[in-house]
Amino acid sequence: MSELHYLYGKPSAKADLRTHNSDFLVQEILPFTPTGEGEHHLLHIRKDGLNTVEVAKMLSSFAHVHPKEVTYAGQKDKHAVTEQWFGVRIPGKETPDWQQLNSEKITLLSASRHGKKLRIGALAGNRFTLVLRNVSEVEDVVARLEQISLHGVPNYYGEQRFGHDGKNIIFGRQMFTGRKVKDRNKRSMYLSAVRSNLFNIVSSARLAAHGAATLNGDCVMLAGSKSYFTATQWDDTLLERLAQKDIQLSAPLWGRGAALAQDDAALVESAALAELAIDREGLEQAGLNQERRTLLLEPQHLQYQVEEDTITVKFALPSGSYATSVLRELVDYQDVQELARKQMLAAQQEHNAKP
Repeated sequence: MSELHYLYGKPSAKADLRTHNSDFLVQEILPFTPTGEGEHHLLHIRKDGLNTVEVAKMLSSFAHVHPKEVTYAGQKDKHAVTEQWFGVRIPGKETPDWQQLNSEKITLLSASRHGKKLRIGALAGNRFTLVLRNVSEVEDVVARLEQISLHGVPNYYGEQRFGHDGKNIIFGRQMFTGRKVKDRNKRSMYLSAVRSNLFNIVSSARLAAHGAATLNGDCVMLAGSKSYFTATQWDDTLLERLAQKDIQLSAPLWGRGAALAQDDAALVESAALAELAIDREGLEQAGLNQERRTLLLEPQHLQYQVEEDTITVKFALPSGSYATSVLRELVDYQDVQELARKQMLAAQQEHNAKP
């Protein structure tokens, strides 16, 4: 991620992130209200120090149902405090005593029946409360927060999309060159990683060369939807719509079919991807189609509080966006939990290497 273009220049301030799990709070936003009836039990759970899969396994065991009957809208990090929705399908009138789930690591916030299965991606977005500690240049971070509130940040996919040390991209490319992957979930994960990496590369090249300026042939997206059209030339009407955020600039999610951008915008995108033919062809052969994703990400309800060398930042993002993409424009942060993981892994490798 460090090689990607910074919209406001690379931050000079340093800080610690996730010193404690509670320094990274994520709250899922459902796009609907449970109906109160149906065979699907929707559980709103606060978890601390557990990943999503671990909680799903606990729910399966507690409710005595097959693991496939437990679903969730999105995966959340282990080293964080997250308020997340889970669905448990239990045919019939039986209602477990969900309160018995409560422990040091799990708190049941609510439970309600619903008529439909909770599916991956069924979120309006997420709210974040992030605590940055030991901030070296508080004034610089505050100035960047003000810029971000006005203009947003690059809508890059975050590091967690690519697996530890980018391994999912490597596995995806191996799959394109003959490696067999039978597990559908892993196959999908690898495809998403390669596709997301191409989006990041194009977005970075576009922003480095042109910033947030418009280009003839831009493929623009209607705000709040996946609909798009090509702006062959930018006139006053389109520029006003862009200023009012009715439409947004975009970059490609690669797949089959003709590129959706044209003219100058198409030239920028094709130049950025010129040396990545294996990735492009692999995605096309996998059956993915050309789609778009907004170039910039604008955090909603952005607030911050400064207390000496600690800054608490709050904002909301739409589903599929990454808080780390906001953070990287703010500060050169050290993820304390990730550093500890790497140190533990290095110690284990050193121990295993001893005769």
